[in-house]
Amino acid sequence: MTNGQRSSGLWLDEPSLVDLLASDAVAQTVAEAVLDDTLDPVAIGVSGSWGSGKTTVLRLVRAALAEHNLGPDEQVLIVDTDPWRYDPGVGAKETLISEVLGALEQEIREEAGAKGQAREMVKKLRRRVDWSKALQIAGKTSLALQLPTVDDLTKLVNTDANGAEGGEARGLEAFRTEFENLMGSKQLAHIRRVVVLVDDLDRCLYETVVGTLETIRLFLAVPKMSFVIAADEHKVAEALRPRFSVIEGAGNGRGESPEEAASLYLHKIVQTTVPLPALSRFDTEAYLVLLQLSHELEKHELQPYIDSCADLRSGSGLLDDLADMPGRDITAEMAFASRLTPILYEKLRGNPRRIKRFLNDLRVRQSVAQHRGISLAPEIVAKLMVLEVLLDDGFKKVLDWLAKGELRDQIQALETAAGRPTPAEATSDTDAEPPAEADTKRPPAEADGPGFTDDLVRWAKLTPALGGLDLAPYLYLAASFTGQVLLDVGLPERLRDITANLLSSSRAEQKSVTEADLAALTTADALAIVQHLGRVARDRTAQQTVGVVGILRITRVHGSLVEAAAKSLGSIPAAELQAQTVLRFERADMTRFRDVMEGWQAKLPDNSTKRALHGLLSGGIA
Repeated sequence: MTNGQRSSGLWLDEPSLVDLLASDAVAQTVAEAVLDDTLDPVAIGVSGSWGSGKTTVLRLVRAALAEHNLGPDEQVLIVDTDPWRYDPGVGAKETLISEVLGALEQEIREEAGAKGQAREMVKKLRRRVDWSKALQIAGKTSLALQLPTVDDLTKLVNTDANGAEGGEARGLEAFRTEFENLMGSKQLAHIRRVVVLVDDLDRCLYETVVGTLETIRLFLAVPKMSFVIAADEHKVAEALRPRFSVIEGAGNGRGESPEEAASLYLHKIVQTTVPLPALSRFDTEAYLVLLQLSHELEKHELQPYIDSCADLRSGSGLLDDLADMPGRDITAEMAFASRLTPILYEKLRGNPRRIKRFLNDLRVRQSVAQHRGISLAPEIVAKLMVLEVLLDDGFKKVLDWLAKGELRDQIQALETAAGRPTPAEATSDTDAEPPAEADTKRPPAEADGPGFTDDLVRWAKLTPALGGLDLAPYLYLAASFTGQVLLDVGLPERLRDITANLLSSSRAEQKSVTEADLAALTTADALAIVQHLGRVARDRTAQQTVGVVGILRITRVHGSLVEAAAKSLGSIPAAELQAQTVLRFERADMTRFRDVMEGWQAKLPDNSTKRALHGLLSGGIA
C-alpha cells in the first residue's frame, strides 16, 4: 500500500483492471470477430459461469477495439450497457435504443449542405417507437418465437400526425431502414463500427432478457452494428425456459430430439458464442500467486510476473520458474499457492470469483483468530478453511471428534491414512507412557465408520501436517461462525454440567463443584469425567490447566482412579505441557503421579516447564 495506508488484505470483488487470468486471447478473438466486414451485423456471445471473468473480458475487448481506431476518419464507437441496471420503470427496449442513439448523436459531424440532417434522423427515430406499446407486445412475440405480426407492428410504432409522415403508420422495417440510413449517413461516415458491449444479462429477469435480445435482433441489427453479449448462456436459457415449451417440428427429421425452445431463441440472436474456459490447474496456481503479489506491487511492478506466467503457459513451462525472476523473493507466495491449488482447482472448478472469495474469507478468519489470541500459522488456518468451506461433511466430522474428545487420535489416524509419519515426541519414546489408544474406555479412531472418506484423506495430504497441533481454539471459533453447538455425546448428559464447570474459565464456576459433589459421583461416573478431562487437557491447550486440575481434584476423592488418571495425564505430550499446569500439582499429587511427571521431565529440553517439574520432584516447591 502507498501513502502509509494499511491494507485489510482483502481483494475487491470487482472486474480487474489488470489481466491476471490470461483472458487476452479470448478478448482478441472477439475483437477480430466484431470487426470482420463479412460479419456485418453480428452478435457474439461470451459465455461463462458467474464469476468466470466475463466483465474483465469485456474490458479487454474494449481495450483491444481501441487499438483498431485508425485515426479520426475510421473510428470504432463502443457503447457499454448493463441491462441488470436498467430502470424497470422505463424498460429494456427504450433504454438500450436510447443509449445507442445517444452515443451516435455525440459522434455526428456537421457537413456543408447537410447541416442537421443526421440529428433530425436521430430525433425522428426517438419519436418513432411508442415504448409502452412495444413493451406490451414483447412477451407475445417472444412466446411465439417469431417476429411480430403486421398488426403488432402497426401498434408498435407511433403515428406522428403532426410530422412529415402525415399520420401514416410505419412498421418495423421503416424503423430499421431509417436507422440503417442514419448509420450510413455522411455525418457518421467516420464511424467504422459501433460495438455494443452487453454485460450481466444472465442476472436479469425474463422481461429484461427478452427486451434486450429483441432490441438487438429487431431494431438495431443493421450494417456497422456489432454486439458482444457477456452472459452465462445456461442462465439466460433458465430465465427464458418457464415461458417456453419444446418447439414441435424443431428436430432434424432423423428421429433426434427437438431443440429446446429457450436455447433456440438465444441462438436466433447470437450467431456464435466464445466460451470462457475455466482456469486450468496451472492458471489457478498462477492466479493465486498473482493475486498475492497484486497487494504488494504496483501495476508496473506486477506486469513482469504476468508476462512471465504467460510465457510459461505458452511454453508449457513450470510455474516454479517464476521464483527465479530477479528482484523480489516470492517463495512464500509460491508455497501458499502450491499448497492450495490442488483442492481449490477441483472444488472451485477454476472459477476466479470463488477463488477470490475463498481468499477473502481466509483473510477475515485469520484476522479474527489472531485478535482472539489463536496463534496458528496462516498456512494452518488456510488448510482448516479448506475443510470448513469446501468439505462440509468432513468439517462436521472433525467437529464431532472435537466434541467427543477424540480429535488428536482421529487426526493422527487420518494423517497416517494419508501417508504422513506419526509426529515424534521431543525425545526418544522408549520409556514413554502407553499411548492414549490403550485406554479401552475410549472409542478407537474412526470407530463410528468403516474408514475415512477420500475427501478427508486428500485433505490430510495437504501441507502442512496437523498432527500434534492444538486445533481446538480455531475449531471452536469456526463452529461458532456456523452456529454449531459442540456436545460430547459420549459423556452422559447428567455429567455435562459438572464437567463444564470444572472446565470453566471462571474460578467461581470451578469452585461451584464442591468436594461433596465429587464424592457423590459413582466410580463409573468419576472415571468417565477423568477420561473426558484427560482428552480435553491433551487436545485443547487453552484448557490444559483446568483439565488437569479437575483430574487431580477427582483423584483426591476417588483414590481408586489413580491408575486411569495417570493414563489420561500421560497422554498429554511433554512438548505441549505448560509450566502453569505443572505448578497446580500438590505434594500428595506428586506421590500418586510421580512416574508421569518424571516421564514428562525426561522428554523436555531445559525450559521453564522442566525446571518447574524438577523443583516439584526435588521438593524445592511446596
